[in-house]
Amino acid sequence: MALLQTVEGGTTRKWTQPAPPSSAGSLFQLLRDGSPRTRAELAAVTGLARSTISARVDDLLASALVTPTGEAASTGGRPPATFAFNPGARYVVAVDLGVSHARVAVTDLASNVLAEETFDQSIADGPVAVLGAVTEVGRRLVEKVGKPLSDLAGVGIGLPGPVEHDTGRPTSPPVMPGWDRFDVPGNLREAFPGPVLVDNDVNIMALGEHEAVYPDVEDMILVKIASGIGAGIISDGQLQRGAQGAAGDLGHIAVPDGNTTLCTCGNVGCLEAVASGPAVAARLRERGYEIDTNAQLVELVRSGDRGAVQAVRQAGRDIGAVLAGVVNMLNPSVIVIGGVVAAVGEHLLAGIRESVYSRSLPLATQHLRIVSSRTEGRAGVLGASALVTQHVLSADGVNAITGATAD
Repeated sequence: MALLQTVEGGTTRKWTQPAPPSSAGSLFQLLRDGSPRTRAELAAVTGLARSTISARVDDLLASALVTPTGEAASTGGRPPATFAFNPGARYVVAVDLGVSHARVAVTDLASNVLAEETFDQSIADGPVAVLGAVTEVGRRLVEKVGKPLSDLAGVGIGLPGPVEHDTGRPTSPPVMPGWDRFDVPGNLREAFPGPVLVDNDVNIMALGEHEAVYPDVEDMILVKIASGIGAGIISDGQLQRGAQGAAGDLGHIAVPDGNTTLCTCGNVGCLEAVASGPAVAARLRERGYEIDTNAQLVELVRSGDRGAVQAVRQAGRDIGAVLAGVVNMLNPSVIVIGGVVAAVGEHLLAGIRESVYSRSLPLATQHLRIVSSRTEGRAGVLGASALVTQHVLSADGVNAITGATAD
């Protein structure tokens, strides 16, 4: 397992040693699927002594991460007790921030949403205002579900810009004025004690879609198409961030047709400048349409407007032309298309598929599926929740909760 990070009292700590195989955290990994097991079954699987198993189960029961679930069938004598993962033992505050909206949710440790709220919020208002609104909504939702702060496992948050994952600080985000190097974890820890984990919004969307819909898919890409365009990469079952957390910046790859549209990054012909929601809307305005928002674009396409349909189909072709190179390089088995603009449906997908299947190698596309997101706008908060649960429910994380690290 990759090294993990936890934030405690304003400092950063990295796990540098693997959890002992006989620790409570290691044993918990066998129970995390939720299936009830007996002490005898755990001993048979691990090869550990029954006394060690009993001690570790007691540690997990004391933490409430594991709970009794009844009795197994008896083979003679007293029926053995069974135990299973208890997702309600802790909760997560999950936050998905977009350019113009925010969604905040409270989930259990299995990423089941207990309460949520979506509201309009411009990221350009700056970190103090935006995170203040997030804190207010988060506290209200925690009160709504009746959970004490002492049971908070952590906060996960996705931001619409590059994030230095180790520190949780945005790094030169082009659409987030005033956010550069802002201490997001430090700000949120003032209201929510415990680890605060921050990532790019597309990364957490990919994580959420993978956990909720495609847990058995090893290689997957999620493409978010909204005010910008980005990609989250799942490879070998793991989210890939790259050396500095900048992997998946699809929107700033040049489309392969020599387009000279100026991009906010200063270059020309970037995919985001050509095929994002605002780019398509600008092209339609040049043709006389009165359109300003992504929602208006979606409404036009759904109404069957021929000009809007053609513009979206071309945007799909441009996106597919860039994705074809990604397909040839990474060979995913699933590409999920999400984001506000993806709500236009099959017209966009048709354009993407047209370019990807015509420009990619036949072997790379032989079993490739290009599909719409199935999480109904919740991919971000589900991924933010998973970001936290993967951390706190790792072997090291569970050992930190139980204090049981002896081998």
